Amino acid sequence: MAELTPALTRTNAVAMVAGTIIGASIFVQPSEVARHLSTPLDITLVWLACGVLTLFGALVCAELASAFPHTGGLYVFLRETFSPLAGFLWGWAMFWSMHTGIIAAIATVFARYAAHFVQVGDTGIRLIAVGVILALSALNYVGVRAGTRLQTALTITKVLAIAFIVVVGFALIAADAIPSIVGTDFSPMSDPALATAPSFSGFLLAMVAGLFAYGGWHMVTYTAGETVMPARTIPIALIAGVAIVTACYTAMNELYLVLLPLDTVRSSTRIAADAADALVGRGGASAMAALVMMSSLGGLTGIVLTGPRVYYSMAGDGLAFRWLRYVHPRYRTPSRAIVAQAIWASLLAATGAYRELFTRVIYTEWLFFALMAFGVFVLRRRPDYHPAYRTWGYPIVPAVFIAASLVIVINQIVRAPREAVTGLGIVALGVPVYYLVIARRATATETANGQSR
Repeated sequence: MAELTPALTRTNAVAMVAGTIIGASIFVQPSEVARHLSTPLDITLVWLACGVLTLFGALVCAELASAFPHTGGLYVFLRETFSPLAGFLWGWAMFWSMHTGIIAAIATVFARYAAHFVQVGDTGIRLIAVGVILALSALNYVGVRAGTRLQTALTITKVLAIAFIVVVGFALIAADAIPSIVGTDFSPMSDPALATAPSFSGFLLAMVAGLFAYGGWHMVTYTAGETVMPARTIPIALIAGVAIVTACYTAMNELYLVLLPLDTVRSSTRIAADAADALVGRGGASAMAALVMMSSLGGLTGIVLTGPRVYYSMAGDGLAFRWLRYVHPRYRTPSRAIVAQAIWASLLAATGAYRELFTRVIYTEWLFFALMAFGVFVLRRRPDYHPAYRTWGYPIVPAVFIAASLVIVINQIVRAPREAVTGLGIVALGVPVYYLVIARRATATETANGQSR
């Protein structure tokens, strides 16, 4: 039977981390963050805090990836640390809602910005979303190198584009060469009395919105089995990739805050386009729409590539359909897992069902993140645990990450208890399925042993 082969270099891995994180959110989420805060300084602190917290998670993930450099990432970490059930629930939530929901959501964002250039209705947008999912799935079907090359190229291009926009933007501002904003009041708020210190709840809500834009940092671990020297490459990729993203996000938000009054930042539904219009006048929105499309495509390429590796690994453990373990003999990819993911993500995008699933379940990934970080404390008590990399700042870094992850989950439960219960219920549905799978496998094993006698 064919097996996956190492093909991803350190550059590919760094690009996968940075490119997967930098999707469309940085062009949308700044308004969500600003709505909860009253000054530009608070907003900047939130984006930096989100970057630091993401780095803490990446440091923990780096240690586990160096200890278990196998295809499947978080699924493998939870399986090895706690039980197959913990790993199965992560994979269950990934396939039915979290991962495929992200694919459908980003594909829809891509399609909506494509509609800026080609006028189509809602049906057209859904068809474009399905088309891009199928196209990227086909690209990854025919080889991991094809997908990673595209993603690496798109990541380098969009990071350079962001750097160019930031440098030119601040240069024009410094030269007072932007007529459209001359005379604009850049005070933190139009009403100075409102510029007060943020409440803890407001700061927390802003962080939740900001962390959404940092999502996907852990996905590089899913491809460990196809990475050259994964025990060393993945930790470096995680740390370097998160650092690149934090620099890009902080710089872009500073530019937004300088170009636009905070009231506009808060209320805008197209903040990147508004900033582009202020920077270069009419036509800026079209340029930004093209950048959002490219950024979305780059993030989507990495997400489409990584997910099937988890289902492939689960199938190898008997926790998913055996046919998902199949590796294409020519392309050396988990081809059937790629097809399964493409079909379900396309259905979610075509029907719009991803919105309900995604918004109710996505926060539950932080429960798994907290469990992952707690696993470091568990594993370090085991005599046979020898990671090639150890988390910097242990035990403070994983402890802070655990606390922050739990606060995010508790905050969601308090704010939207009905939706939270539904989301947890979707994940919990995996428990009886797991035991049915295990029972069926045990019965089959007993039957086979009996016949062999």
